[in-house]
Amino acid sequence: MDFTKSLAIAASGLKAQSGRMRIIAENLANADSAPARGGAEPYRRKIPTFKSHFDREVGASLVEVGRVGRDRSAFRTKHDPGHPAADAKGQVSMPNVNALIENMDMREAQRSYEANLNMVTTARKMVAQTLAILK
Repeated sequence: MDFTKSLAIAASGLKAQSGRMRIIAENLANADSAPARGGAEPYRRKIPTFKSHFDREVGASLVEVGRVGRDRSAFRTKHDPGHPAADAKGQVSMPNVNALIENMDMREAQRSYEANLNMVTTARKMVAQTLAILK
């Protein structure tokens, strides 16, 4: 495999993991946001997917963020009778975001990002060593 393919594959991984971290950050930012009025649905957790495509110019399969789905699990409830979105029992529907799961997903995305970054660094060093040998 040549350096161009290696760099293109690692760069696509960097971009995909960056997109994944952006979605996770959005989930975390909205984890405690309640709807503003009664009957409104709270924030629903987003789930990123990845897809692979063959890039003919590079001659390799690259990865990118695919469709962003919505988590269909039940919303959490919180007892807050004074809230404008509270139902007759005083319950407020809250987002179905679990901060622990989001933090673990973020850590996994960061590690994948770092692995791709290490690949770029290694390929760059190999190119530099190759050029040094040719001098």
